[in-house]
Amino acid sequence: MIGKLQRGLEELYRLEPELPVGNFLVTEEARDAAGVARSPREQLLVSEDSEGLSIGLYFDAEVLQSASGQDPAQLMRGQGFGDFLMLVEGVSHFVYLAFRATANRSLSALELELQAEVDKYVTCLLSGDHSGARSQTLRQRLFCQVEYDDDLDPQEQDRYRVANNNALTYSKSLERRFVRSGSIGEMLIELRRFYRMSLQSKMHHIRQAA
Repeated sequence: MIGKLQRGLEELYRLEPELPVGNFLVTEEARDAAGVARSPREQLLVSEDSEGLSIGLYFDAEVLQSASGQDPAQLMRGQGFGDFLMLVEGVSHFVYLAFRATANRSLSALELELQAEVDKYVTCLLSGDHSGARSQTLRQRLFCQVEYDDDLDPQEQDRYRVANNNALTYSKSLERRFVRSGSIGEMLIELRRFYRMSLQSKMHHIRQAA
């Protein structure tokens, strides 16, 4: 499943294939040994030193097991929807970080979260019918029925809320401008352009498109 998600995102955004995300999965023991402050069910681990960038991606065993061998459309209709979203989020983080690192461009935590929220909406939308009604249902599930972990500090909560709120606004604009009219090809062009913007440009673009 994670390999399929990686290929899907790379094809969507017309990216050169990077190293397989499966090669960067880490165990719970390795994640804990890194001395992380929090232990969520999905986590991107990044460290940088004089020798370069080190990346690890952690999913707990239940997340990986629930999605194993299943079709995304089936997961979205069942109880595995939350686990599927965690997989999309983690793979999105990995692909976006690899893209920016290859281009020697810096990246903030907010940029990672915002792009992951957009990727969740787009991945879910493209995995079924592309109707406006389905888009609206997805927006409600993804961005309005949201709860945040209790162990997030105020700065982290603020970052997640900003990413969530901006992804909601942007997905509304995508629905209005492209989904309702069936202009999916034009939406993909828009998304590829958005993917390559800086955070400041993305925020400005979202405000302009609202």
